[in-house]
Amino acid sequence: MNNDSTSPDSKGPRKREAAANVAEAHSLGILSADSNSKYGRILNAAIAVFADNGYFQSRISDIARKADVADGTVYLYFKNKEQILMAALDLAFHRFMDVAKDELKTIPGPRERLLRLAELHLEKMGENRGLAMVFQTEVRQSQRFLMEFSHKHLVEYFNLVREIVREGQEAGIFRKEVSDKIAANCIFGALDAMVTSWLLSEKTYRLSNAAPALMDVVLKGLEVRA
Repeated sequence: MNNDSTSPDSKGPRKREAAANVAEAHSLGILSADSNSKYGRILNAAIAVFADNGYFQSRISDIARKADVADGTVYLYFKNKEQILMAALDLAFHRFMDVAKDELKTIPGPRERLLRLAELHLEKMGENRGLAMVFQTEVRQSQRFLMEFSHKHLVEYFNLVREIVREGQEAGIFRKEVSDKIAANCIFGALDAMVTSWLLSEKTYRLSNAAPALMDVVLKGLEVRA
């Protein structure tokens, strides 16, 4: 008998297993190589399938096959592929922000903090080409997806950048006449464009290596002129 059976007799244990797998995924970071739970495998498989086929052309059965689970197992965790996409992006973003906030606490200068944030942004995208492809292309084909992700996550990212910029302005390092909102948009926009350029490039290179030169250009426009 298939171990992924969703017969009525198995619903209770399966629901408990689902809850356990969700908790495990949160603790491991579902896009890491260590995520072997069914929940984590489904999300990793979904990112790969969406990157290869495009979100709208992908099917639940494709994701299940890639994750090596039955179609019914996917529906234990998710109602549809839209929910799968958002769950993968949500957890990837939370994991990134947790790492970023922890690291930035140990870095004293605002210029240095912005540089490290840029490095982390490019490092995380560069580590998972499939995730980068989905975020840069598939999510942006749907205005609703993009707006939902922006309201839930990009606001937090932008607020972090704006806070660092304001600290630099108060310390006399960054120009006070520059809007912190505009500065945050410029920084994110430059990083975002670099990820897209990397995805489209025929050359193979380490994406995070671009951070110092990119931020040098951006920050020169933000710093107080001698």
